[in-house]
Amino acid sequence: MNTGNVRRQDLERCRSLREREKPSNSSLSKHLQKVYPIGIHKSTSSLTLSSLSLSQCSNDSSLNSCLSRWDRKVQASLHGLGSLEKREASVADVGKGSLDSRDGNLKRCHWITKDQVYVLFHDERWGVPVYDDSQLFELLALSGMLMDQNWTEILSRRELYREVFSRFDANVVTKMEEKKIIEISSNKKLMLAESRVRCIVDNARGILKIVKEFGSFSSYLWGYMNYRPNISRYRYPRNIPLRTPKAEAISKDLIRRGFRFVGPVIVYSFMQAAGMTIDHLIDCFRFVECVNLAENPCSLTNTAK
Repeated sequence: MNTGNVRRQDLERCRSLREREKPSNSSLSKHLQKVYPIGIHKSTSSLTLSSLSLSQCSNDSSLNSCLSRWDRKVQASLHGLGSLEKREASVADVGKGSLDSRDGNLKRCHWITKDQVYVLFHDERWGVPVYDDSQLFELLALSGMLMDQNWTEILSRRELYREVFSRFDANVVTKMEEKKIIEISSNKKLMLAESRVRCIVDNARGILKIVKEFGSFSSYLWGYMNYRPNISRYRYPRNIPLRTPKAEAISKDLIRRGFRFVGPVIVYSFMQAAGMTIDHLIDCFRFVECVNLAENPCSLTNTAK
């Protein structure tokens, strides 16, 4: 057989194999656009990698194999999409409230959409260190909802969740009766399955046990951080991890203590929202503001918004 023909056939086989191994858009679509401010966006396409929730694996006996399988999907997706992010972040603009030359607005992290509730969450709360137990409980509960909803959907119902869960007072939530649990899960406005409601109640009980052991839920969580937020200095969305060793350690211990829907990706989403790690991109106007709050906690007014 002609050598040139053999080579062409080999190339065709390799190309076909690569196409079969690529993560399909349809297989990822159910997980895309879900999780909080973190992601890789392609401005000319609807394809977006936000994050893949691993929390459904939390209490599975095959946890390690499940996480490994999702890790491979995440890594493959990041590898395929990483080249899409080419925008350079100017270090000279950091902390100056720099303007986006396209529309004159303040520069924000590249993944922020135009949904007002999402923008406000990014501008006012995301990355701000939280030390109040009720607020930490709330953010943990909201992060767990990312398995079924995205941040915009969750935040639009935030006041409703605060109302039915008594502003996430763990002492009150643990006393929630069966009738109340069914009532909440039946409320179509809340979009919460019964399993999610029971999870929040169970996690409230876990928080009270932690409070007895550590004095507060805040002390327990911030102890993993040596009581100081981790300050990241990422220039591109693709640099932001989906999970970290600390998130894995917290997730593992929470699961050991009986918490549910607290897989390492969900825990890392929670850590970002609670300001335990500051992942605003360095050209985002909020980067220096949140760093200042982290370095000067006495100036932090930690009121819920």
